[in-house]
Amino acid sequence: MGRILLIILAVVAALFLVGPLLGFALGLLKWGLIIGGVAVAVVLASKWFGRA
Repeated sequence: MGRILLIILAVVAALFLVGPLLGFALGLLKWGLIIGGVAVAVVLASKWFGRA
């Protein structure tokens, strides 16, 4: 019984530690996609205005 509780406690502690790290990684991914989208839009706009 004690070993099961220890395993459950370890899983809960791991989730508490991984949660913020996962949130930070997803935040970085979100900002990377936003910055990448803006960069692609700028490149396409510069090509379009350069041709016009």
